[in-house]
Amino acid sequence: MKRFILTMNERLRYVESRITLAQTQCAALIENMFGVTTSDDYRPVAWMGRYPVDVTTMLVGVHVAAAILAAILVAFGAGSILAYLQFDSGAVWSGGQLWRLFTYAFVHAPSGLLWFAIEMYLLFVFGREVERFVGRRAYISLYLVLLITPAALLTIWGLWQRSAIAGSPALHFGIFVAFATIYPRVELFLRIMAKWIALILAGVYTFQLLAYHAWSDLVVVWTSIGAAFLFIELRGAGPEFAWWNALKERFGPRPKYHIVPKTRPRPSSGRTEAEDVYSSIDPILDKISKFGIGSLTPGERRQLDRERERLLKKSE
Repeated sequence: MKRFILTMNERLRYVESRITLAQTQCAALIENMFGVTTSDDYRPVAWMGRYPVDVTTMLVGVHVAAAILAAILVAFGAGSILAYLQFDSGAVWSGGQLWRLFTYAFVHAPSGLLWFAIEMYLLFVFGREVERFVGRRAYISLYLVLLITPAALLTIWGLWQRSAIAGSPALHFGIFVAFATIYPRVELFLRIMAKWIALILAGVYTFQLLAYHAWSDLVVVWTSIGAAFLFIELRGAGPEFAWWNALKERFGPRPKYHIVPKTRPRPSSGRTEAEDVYSSIDPILDKISKFGIGSLTPGERRQLDRERERLLKKSE
């Protein structure tokens, strides 16, 4: 009996040490995840020699081409054409110019090309990581949500106050928010975690717009932030919050119960209950070691806690 208790204690200590090791190494492991494909849906759209061309690369190319075209139009005195592409709630309501809901993000004024270059670099770096993580189709859906949702809200806003926007800073800031939601503890500039950089930039952005009473731009920024965060959270890839889990349980679909016929006991295979527990949680521990504890689904977390409680009870 003492030997059995000793064996159970040894297994319990082994499991707890695996969990502790995975948690302490989580931040370092996530830092090395860049460039790792975690979605079965991710694959390059095309290849240029040995270099893959993904959706983010194509988006950067389209934005750069649009910026060059805008600079040429302005240089030759045809900049008024750009006015037909930027978003204008009055033109949408009165003229039915629905294309403005999509084209506004590709209107880049030549006066801001320096910041535009920085914006494209950040899109290329962080957008590719988001695309690798969520997959190509989900990434396209995220980009469309960030593109259309702010314009749709401003269209409704236009019933009371005419509003207009052009450019894509808020849209691509939403892509960075999605990255920070997936990898909140990754250290970036000056070894500051991504989640703190996102909060700092959101605060700076907000105070800048508040100072100039740019209410419509403020709506666009926070709509992009909220849409990006919720999109990643709904896919189960973001950090876990107690209030968010409670909200999903309240409004999510109720579990369906089925009557399962009683099964006959199978002959023992010689394995103890402790060995069954260990074999059931070993794949979960391997997943934590590879991708961090934040990669576990709610069901895997519940299973891990349940099996740990079983080992604790058996050791008492």
